[in-house]
Formats: sequence, structure tokens, C-alpha cells
Amino acid sequence: MSTSSNTLPKLHNAMWPGLVGKGTDPGQEPPISLEHMLELTAAAEVNGQKFDGIDYFLFLPHTDPNAGADELKKTADLIQGYGFNVGSLVAPVWPGTVGDSAMGDTAARKKFLEAVRVACRIAGVFNEHGVRKYGVIRVDSAEFGVAKWGENPKANTKKIADTFREAAKIAADHGERIAAEGEICWAGMHSWKAMLDVLEAVDMPKAFGFQADMAHTYLYLMGYNAPEHAMVQPGYSEAEFYAAYETMVDKLRPWTIDFHVAQNDGEVHGAGSHDKTGKHCQADDPKGKLDVVRCAGYWLKDAAARGIQHICWDGCMFPNAVLESPKTWNAILDVMLKVRAAHGWKS
Repeated sequence: MSTSSNTLPKLHNAMWPGLVGKGTDPGQEPPISLEHMLELTAAAEVNGQKFDGIDYFLFLPHTDPNAGADELKKTADLIQGYGFNVGSLVAPVWPGTVGDSAMGDTAARKKFLEAVRVACRIAGVFNEHGVRKYGVIRVDSAEFGVAKWGENPKANTKKIADTFREAAKIAADHGERIAAEGEICWAGMHSWKAMLDVLEAVDMPKAFGFQADMAHTYLYLMGYNAPEHAMVQPGYSEAEFYAAYETMVDKLRPWTIDFHVAQNDGEVHGAGSHDKTGKHCQADDPKGKLDVVRCAGYWLKDAAARGIQHICWDGCMFPNAVLESPKTWNAILDVMLKVRAAHGWKS
């Protein structure tokens, strides 16, 4: 369906680009507050159309995971005051937040599950408030790098899947669904094949699915961190690319319950102990490897049947000057609107 009158999926902007890679360490830029990210998102406008909502990371400095209901309701009021809904929530599963590795020892996995409980509690407050009506709880394995996983792939995949299955039960008890974001830096999720193995091992499709990010899944195609699962090689032709892209998406789309529109320039980068990870680039970056609108269509086929009601832009690790420029958000909103016009549906 191709019509500019499509009303779904709703268009969301992520709040975490104001936090990811930011901090107080030497060489780091300061985080951008939740309120300022909301202001920047609300200011974007293309042909009279605006963002519908936000997706949201549940940790400091944007959110205290231990905040009480009253404080969380004030945050919900703030978000709603900009005319936004809340969609998907990112559980604080990583070491140094609430959680720890899904592949770790008993204590680490207990922390991971506690992070999921925290996210479900906060989701419940937002749901009851009315600011949140759709979306998932987002996780990953919280095990950065693939070396340790590679020591025993079968056993470690099982361990991650077991943790995810317990997390899915917690979410289901709260009326929530969990989506695992495939990204090449996360153990057991670092290739399309490894991700599919985990999803099939969890085997709870109603409660646990996949969050597809266009930037990260492009690197799946290229086989970064898993050359044996590459589907194209550098110098690929357009025909080779789209044949491979369709093959990959067909494997993961049935599991996909949350979707990030994003662009990638084919580069990977890491920091400190972090392994290679995907590099988002701006929506209109001339070095971008993806025809964003065309590629999004492969993921959004039958999206409504999988319960998807919104899509979210994800673009991390940009300088604050880029994030604070109105031009950045207008370009993002413009491509999001084009995705909805080409592949969306009417409510």
C-alpha cells in the first residue's frame, strides 16, 4: 500500500542517543537530558507532520530505575505534555546498571532478570497512566563481545536462551512482550544465524521476539563478527544485495515484534573492551549503504499481524552538536514519513 494517508505505524524517536557514548570521562560529551531530547523531538516538523512518540531507556540520568510510582507519573506527565506516547522501553540489563550478563553465573543471571522486573514495573505505571499503549521491553544478552561465547557456542547459546525464557515468563506475567535486539557486539546475537538459534531455543513466540535495527542487521548481512554467516561480500551488486537481504529478513521477520529505522555506512567501531559494533549514521548521510525506505519494506511486511503499532528511529554516537541541530531531526522525520507512506497502513 502506498499512500500518504497511512496513520500506522506511529513514528517514534529514541531518547537514548542523548545518553549512549556520553558521560563524564575524559573526551566524552555530557549527556543530553530527557527534557531537552523531548524538546528536540517535538520541534521536528515536515509538511505539518510530527513525531507521535518516543522510545525510552530506563536508567539514569533519564530515569531512576528505583523511582516510585509518583515520580514515574510525573515523567509520564512530562512526556505526554509534549503530545507524545511512550512505546518500547529498554530494560537496564547491562553490568553497571541493574542487570548483568544473561550468559553469566547464577548471580549475574539473577541481576538480568531483576532488570526485566524493573522494566515491567515501570511499564505498568506508564500503562496505567495512559501514556503507553503499545511497545515491548527491549533486551540483549548483556555479554559484550563474542570471544567468551565462542569457547562453547552450544552451551552458551543454551544459557542465554534459558535466561531469556525466564525473562519472557516475567514479562508475560505483566502483560508485556520482550524483544531482543540483534547487534554484532552482543554474544549469541552477533549474527543472523546465532540470533535465530537463540530465538528458536527460547521458543516463546508470543512472549519473546526480535527487535530488528536496520543498521545492525546490515552488518549481519556482511558477516562482521561471524564471517561464516556472511550473505554478501564487499563489492556486491545491487541484485546480489537485495536477494541476500530478502533471504535474511525472511528468516528473522516472523520473529520481529519491534523495528528500528536506521542507516549504516558499513563501518564498525569499538571502544575500550567493547568489541566491534555497528555505526549508525545520519538519515541523509551520502555514505549510507541502505535505501532506507526500500529496505524497511522487507521488515514491515505483515507488521500489523505481528502486533507492531509503531516504528522508532535509532541513531547513536553522534556529537551533541548534531543531536541538537533541528536539521538532524527533520531529516529523520522525513525518512520516517516516507517509510510509513510506502509501507504503513490505516488504523
